[in-house]
Amino acid sequence: QTTLKRIHREIADLKKEDLGAIKLAPSGDNLFHWSATLPGPEGSVYEGGVFNVDIILGPDYPFSAPHMTFRTRIYHMNISERGGICIDILKHNWSPALSLFKVILSLSSLLTDPNPKDPLVPSIATEYVRNRKKHDSTAREWTRLYA
Repeated sequence: QTTLKRIHREIADLKKEDLGAIKLAPSGDNLFHWSATLPGPEGSVYEGGVFNVDIILGPDYPFSAPHMTFRTRIYHMNISERGGICIDILKHNWSPALSLFKVILSLSSLLTDPNPKDPLVPSIATEYVRNRKKHDSTAREWTRLYA
């Protein structure tokens, strides 16, 4: 009951937000399955790409974090090959005060500012730190190919 009330409130709030090019909404009729479309941030190596994110809400949302997965392949140290995302607010720093929109904004800023200190793909983090030029060119290439 609380969960559905919260989901309906987030849907209503989204109608008032200026999402820019971000799209965020339930997938069809299932209010516990959402999808988001995230444009690669301007000035980032992902610029020009469009990334799809799958969102599953648990029956106790917002008291548990949503489960988010990148459906679009992306070359990123904090996003695994299978689309798993390593970001603190989806793990130990989740708070019921966060909304899906705020989490999507955090994902967008993760694309601009990756976190090499907490990588999901250590080899990409190492490359980012040691050979930024190669990292950036691979990330741009993957964006062109997959996004």
